[in-house]
Amino acid sequence: MTVSIGDQVQLISPMPYLKTADPMPMLRPSDLVGSDESGSVVALHPLEIAAVRFRRGTFLIPIDRLCPAGTEKES
Repeated sequence: MTVSIGDQVQLISPMPYLKTADPMPMLRPSDLVGSDESGSVVALHPLEIAAVRFRRGTFLIPIDRLCPAGTEKES
């Protein structure tokens, strides 16, 4: 999947933890982002990582763990 800044995305499956996109990143619990919550891509980083802004914060997420918002997720 390719993403661009401004795209609306969702997580395909829950992650074991979330890494914040702050200047000093921290690991946060995965329950901060719901499975049905959509977020907006705000930045693209090297190694296929996207910074995605959700309701409870902005997190660094591998692009292969994202799908476009409103599409069927893999089971």
